[in-house]
Amino acid sequence: MNLGDYIAFQQKRVDAALGRWVPEEAQDPSLIHKAMRYSLFAGGKRVRPLLAIAAAEAVSESTDSVENAACALELIHTYSLIHDDLPALDNDDLRRGRPTCHKVFGDAMAILAGDALLTLAFEVLAKLHGVDAQRRIQLVAELATASGTVGGMIGGQVNDIQGEGQPPTAALLDSIHRAKTGALLRASVRMGAIYAGAGEAKLAALTDFGEHVGLAFQIVDDVLDVEQSSEALGKTAGKDAQQQKITFPAVYGLETSRAMAEQERSAAHAALADFGERADRLKQLADLIIQRTA
Repeated sequence: MNLGDYIAFQQKRVDAALGRWVPEEAQDPSLIHKAMRYSLFAGGKRVRPLLAIAAAEAVSESTDSVENAACALELIHTYSLIHDDLPALDNDDLRRGRPTCHKVFGDAMAILAGDALLTLAFEVLAKLHGVDAQRRIQLVAELATASGTVGGMIGGQVNDIQGEGQPPTAALLDSIHRAKTGALLRASVRMGAIYAGAGEAKLAALTDFGEHVGLAFQIVDDVLDVEQSSEALGKTAGKDAQQQKITFPAVYGLETSRAMAEQERSAAHAALADFGERADRLKQLADLIIQRTA
């Protein structure tokens, strides 16, 4: 199976699982479920679930139902996008090529839709079948930490907001993106490994891979915000510069940023040396993250 077919297969697998976990639109109260599904099934690439599944496959051949654990990552990611787009934060009108959740359902319902996706993520992990209690606890702790305030996504978002208009420095950039984007991407790889029962050595190697992939992803994201159109990105291009955000191009320039992304890709590959062919999908996903144009 080539990479395109693999991604399409896993995306369908994840979407089917998400469809089972998220209440149908007709379920009362229907408006909140419509808002949740509107954002969740808006055509996201499912990068985080893909990384989780590929990490599990690198550890073990027994990865049945791993898509359910991977769902939790997409629920958290989508909640963060809904809240990020709100007028009080980035105030964006476009996400994944369509009007943002609050533009369609209003601010109040968008806030509640994000809240609902957040809480559902932990319900999913708590109810995983075929996973012992200790690993379920580990998965819950991993996702909660990666989403939180100390080195996690929310902490990174706080630093991002407070950094607007400040002189762009490497230290501030690092504090923002290792937490805001990197933490959840690293957790994606770690959660796949934990689900598959990875030992300490394999978990450490995959954590290293996740660190490098997470940083590469954000570097490329920042570069694309400068180079691509809103139509290509599916979100408003040029917002970083308009809001005077701390980004890799703002600190290092475009050419150096591209070189840094390539360095992170190489380091991500090197972290997987002991896995052999079992890590080929992870390497391919790392390459795709670097080479993407949207």
